[in-house]
Amino acid sequence: MYNAKMEELGKKRSVIREIFEYSKKREAEIGPGKVFDFSIGNPSVPAPDCVNETAVRLIKECDSVELHGYTSAQGDAGVRKAVADYVNRTCGASLTPDCIYMTCGAAASLSVCIKALAEEGDEFIVFTPFFPEYRVFTEAAGGTLVTVDSLPDTFQPDIEALDRAIGPRTKALILNSPNNPSGAVINEESVKRVCGLLRRRSAELGRPVFIISDEPYRELVYDKETVVPYIPNEYDDTFVCYSFSKSMSLPGERIGYVAVSPKMKDFADAYAAVCGAGRALGYVCAPSLFQRVTAKCLGAVSDTSVYRRNRDLLYGELTRMGYSCVYPDGAFYLFMKTPEPDAAAFCERAKKYELLLVPSDDFGRPGYVRIAYCVETEKIRAALPAFEALIKEYK
Repeated sequence: MYNAKMEELGKKRSVIREIFEYSKKREAEIGPGKVFDFSIGNPSVPAPDCVNETAVRLIKECDSVELHGYTSAQGDAGVRKAVADYVNRTCGASLTPDCIYMTCGAAASLSVCIKALAEEGDEFIVFTPFFPEYRVFTEAAGGTLVTVDSLPDTFQPDIEALDRAIGPRTKALILNSPNNPSGAVINEESVKRVCGLLRRRSAELGRPVFIISDEPYRELVYDKETVVPYIPNEYDDTFVCYSFSKSMSLPGERIGYVAVSPKMKDFADAYAAVCGAGRALGYVCAPSLFQRVTAKCLGAVSDTSVYRRNRDLLYGELTRMGYSCVYPDGAFYLFMKTPEPDAAAFCERAKKYELLLVPSDDFGRPGYVRIAYCVETEKIRAALPAFEALIKEYK
């Protein structure tokens, strides 16, 4: 009677959400502060002051009907101009307001771009480890997700493996930097090599292989030498998916955008396809109040020094204990190798110590766990004895 795939997705939530819900239940049983939940990427630092101040001012000063009414389907024209101008100023881009489509967060941005591109049987390539919902979004659009392992240890793109994976049905490559779940940042050299390969393979195929650049963690980098290249400056046929959820600590407000490179082949048709996909998916008119709030606060970022402190503490202590971790340049996740091959079994054992970690199987890279360190620093300190007791079981 119902769509079987949708029913399956509804009955089996993502492993991240399952663990998050388990943590709530467990806290109710044994009390708050006794469960060390590292499952979900929910920012723990407040939004910049200007966010609340701007929201209050707009509510007080603006006409209520206009403020809370519909904007244009692709977003308010003034907001789109503000976003385009900001990206041009900070990234050296050449966007116009008609390159921008305002969305309900990064999930909508990704869904819209994939829907805009996918024809039945098209393939979308992603490097492992990857955010599990890429598979959901791709299959819902009628496409197939093709996974390519990134290089061990560094998690930079494996260019040769990517070359082998590109075929006649390849439509796009999804890049995510800084990466969820590993925190790895794709360096400039790797970006240039990926773009050079795609230009060559696009010429051979006689059509573009697109890049969908997923960038909700763009501002969350912690080391001076870390650079997050702006992909459209290197590759014309690029869609950028952005969200203010992490940079401004606004995950519940569901606000972001798609930027379509003006240098893209058949740009007008590409932008029309994005608008059409938003219409088909029901994503027209992103939340109007927060379109205006974020437009007034562009460039404001939450206090990410907290995440850097958490990273340094957690990475330092876990490696001292004997755990093997990928060094995270950005985002707020630590990708830790499990002392046994079965990551799910390791996570079940961790529950004995009230440690809630996400096994890596759904991220396409078995044998790891993701630890979201966007929590209070004291929670990390309190959890360290549990991590130490856990690894002693393997020694």
